[in-house]
Amino acid sequence: MDVKKLLDKKNHPYFEHGEADFFLAERAGKVVGRIMATENRAHNEFHEDKVGFFGFFETIDDEAVSSTLLNTAAHWLRARGLDTIRGPASYSTNEECGLLVEGIDTPPTILNPHNPPYYPTLVEAAGFKKAKDLIQLQSTTTELPERLIRGAELIAKRKGITLRAINMKRYKEEIEMVKTVYNEAWEKNWGFIPMTNTEIDHLAADLKPVVEPDLVVFAEMKGKIIGFAVALPDLNVALKKNPSGRFFPGIIKVLWAARKVTRLRILLLGLLPEYRKTGADALMYHWIWTKGMAKGFNWGEGGWILEDNLAIKNGLERIGFEPYKTLRMYDRPL
Repeated sequence: MDVKKLLDKKNHPYFEHGEADFFLAERAGKVVGRIMATENRAHNEFHEDKVGFFGFFETIDDEAVSSTLLNTAAHWLRARGLDTIRGPASYSTNEECGLLVEGIDTPPTILNPHNPPYYPTLVEAAGFKKAKDLIQLQSTTTELPERLIRGAELIAKRKGITLRAINMKRYKEEIEMVKTVYNEAWEKNWGFIPMTNTEIDHLAADLKPVVEPDLVVFAEMKGKIIGFAVALPDLNVALKKNPSGRFFPGIIKVLWAARKVTRLRILLLGLLPEYRKTGADALMYHWIWTKGMAKGFNWGEGGWILEDNLAIKNGLERIGFEPYKTLRMYDRPL
């Protein structure tokens, strides 16, 4: 149902600033692949470039099929005056993006791509080169280093930083506060595209049913929101209990399994630039860690993180995370 909404050109907010077409590859009357081509005007205006994207990419292990799909997307983008095709991104880096090139043998996690191992080979055979790697990290311990937490708490106390959970009774108002932080906190990241108010509202509405209130935390200073973090239960664990994909009676199995999920994905953690050396990030990780452990979660994933964002990557490693998956974004000149 979520994907159906994502593809709805009339109602999805992406189409306020983007255009896309969707293609199926058929052989002997059977669908053997799919792809989307999109021109994201918001991306090109923000970065002052002429990049188009491919996404929703699925294919059998056949170079003729994958090349035809990718060349069809390239032709669509070239006709619009763009000079680079990048992907996969289902529409942008604000949604699922990248091909999994390392860690394919690990379980998939919520709101992340997880492709067969032959996909990178097929994409590279079509002339695509690495543009950027996105790193995902997993927790390897059940206790955060006391020294780091104590240091962060001292700095936060000195600067007057406090933490609080999201108030679900004021969900709409809380999302307005997220809007004030999100675009400014992430704007210097490679590939970042500012989200519009309607896009954030749409995402917030989709996530609301799965939000655990204690696992969405705001950092405040003198009554001002300076950052936030969002962790979600990894519902892929529950969805795997319904391999047939049928709504009924499969939904009963999924809902039952969802009660016993022990894995978390830290989907977002961001601070306004001027507050990034205050220890607030470590405090938010500590909040999610302790609240999560109290709820029975014993494994966490952080990311993705840009491969060259060493400050965040090293910070995560200092508190017990280790890289375990790599997603790759590809480019090809048009």
